[in-house]
Amino acid sequence: MFDIGDKVSVLDEAINGVVLSVQNNEISIETEDGFIMNFLSKELVKVNDTSDLNFKIGSFNLNQIKIEKEIPKPRSFVKEKKTKGEIPPPEFDLHIEKLVPNFRGMSNYDILTLQSETAKRHIEFAIRNRVPKIVFIHGVGEGILKAELDFLLGRYENIAFQEANYQKYGLGATEVYIKQNAK
Repeated sequence: MFDIGDKVSVLDEAINGVVLSVQNNEISIETEDGFIMNFLSKELVKVNDTSDLNFKIGSFNLNQIKIEKEIPKPRSFVKEKKTKGEIPPPEFDLHIEKLVPNFRGMSNYDILTLQSETAKRHIEFAIRNRVPKIVFIHGVGEGILKAELDFLLGRYENIAFQEANYQKYGLGATEVYIKQNAK
């Protein structure tokens, strides 16, 4: 474990030295002050030469470390492809603060009823005016408005609906497709 000439340090004392002899478990060292002392091998630890340490530090490629530490650039999102002149679908925000200027004093039932009636009015308008697609923004919340909207949309035969584009709306929107009958 220790060889003659190794630089060592005593574990529980501030003594450094060079190994002079190794006999079984007992090691003789010459301290930096010139004294010869005997220790057990478990009381000593090898010390690397500082020139070895400087060599190891110098062997690192600083540019490589900088590249590794650099923060990766965020990936760009793929945008929806639209044909030229395509009109985006109308979006209707069903959040209560977007529907009325002051909703204080309204019960949860009143709020949900107003939101449902607003959605129904927009659906009927889209059917009458042959709008192929609309988007309802309902938010995430507890999911009560989304469930009510799903129930309302399920009552129409000529309507299909699904979660809206996650990248654009997150989880809080529903896309509604109105199937047009040829007249």
